[in-house]
Amino acid sequence: MPRAPQTAVKPVTTPSAPAAAWGRVDDDGTVSVREGESWRVVGQYPDGTHEEALAYFERKFTDLASEVTLLEVRHRRGGASAADLRSAVALVRGKLTDAMAVGDLAALNARVDALDAELAEASESEVAAAREAVDQAVVHRTHLVEQAEALAARDPRSVQWKQATSEMSELFDKWQAHQQTGPRLPKSQAQALWKRFRDARAIVDKHRREFYAELDETHKVARDRKTRLVERAEALAPRGEDGIAAYRDLLDEWKNSGRAGKKVDDALWARFKAAGDALYGARAEREHADVEASREKIDARRALLVEAAAVSDEKNIAKARQLLTAIQRRWDDIGRIFPREAERALDDDLRKIEQALQTREQTDWKRNNPETKARANDMTRQLNDAIEKLEAEVEAARKAGDARAEAAATEALAARKAWLSALGG
Repeated sequence: MPRAPQTAVKPVTTPSAPAAAWGRVDDDGTVSVREGESWRVVGQYPDGTHEEALAYFERKFTDLASEVTLLEVRHRRGGASAADLRSAVALVRGKLTDAMAVGDLAALNARVDALDAELAEASESEVAAAREAVDQAVVHRTHLVEQAEALAARDPRSVQWKQATSEMSELFDKWQAHQQTGPRLPKSQAQALWKRFRDARAIVDKHRREFYAELDETHKVARDRKTRLVERAEALAPRGEDGIAAYRDLLDEWKNSGRAGKKVDDALWARFKAAGDALYGARAEREHADVEASREKIDARRALLVEAAAVSDEKNIAKARQLLTAIQRRWDDIGRIFPREAERALDDDLRKIEQALQTREQTDWKRNNPETKARANDMTRQLNDAIEKLEAEVEAARKAGDARAEAAATEALAARKAWLSALGG
């Protein structure tokens, strides 16, 4: 606890004086001490000399003086609180009252009074410091309570419980440390703050238990669901490659089955994946066998592509179509090829040859189409008629000397002749 600055007290020593200065011994051994102008009996010492009697009661005075000196030293060094020292001073003062001792009791009482006065002043400073320390302690513990209550007020569904538990434990450790090392709070305040802290801690603990209980239940449901999915996936093994579609459906269910805890999830996933790997492994083996079986088919289709090159060299379109159709039939008879990329590349090469032939057929059709020819003949006749008419107009305009009309007719005549030339007329 903080202490107010202490004023060093220099012990007042009682001057040494002859025994007769402070005490006397009667013939019957009665010993008295001088207090002011009067004498007070302090006891009897009948079985010794006067010197021994005085020495006995002087030692009692010395013991009392030592107690006062010790209190002065404790006050000077600041090792004890003023309140505790004042209690000790009161005890010593009680001993000095009508003390059965021989010595300068008045001087010793004066030292006690001086010390008590200084301790009274120091005690007021200590009380003020203690009050301030208590106020600060209340603020500190209130802050700890508010932090705990803030933890308790969080939405349990959004709390990171490992971190929250650590934070609450740290707050509790701080509370205990402050309770052990800090000042003692008034009972009512201490109990009220502790109740708030305890209630907040209990709420956090309750939410944490509920969260993990719910999580355990969720994990149990997910574990049971995934276990059944694993068993169904493993049951697909006899179907080999044909079980892949069903396995993919199970995989979709797996993705939506929730979490069962990392260790359980990892163990179940290892089994589930192994079941799928067996199915895909069967397909890989089949594809490898298909690739090996397709080597001769690839060579056969490449040979057909070499034959198909003659299609573009055949001038007769009908014969070219017959040649290509025969090649396409043999192409299909070869069957599927693996890998599919090799099959698509070969099909693309044959498709180019077919598209080139189709282009030739479309061009030939347009050129020999009767309807097209009829339209072309009709257009030729119309153009010939227009040309004859325009030639007559050019001649008439020339004779009439109408240069403008001649130029217009000449321009129109040239256009019609160009159209006729395009039609092959």
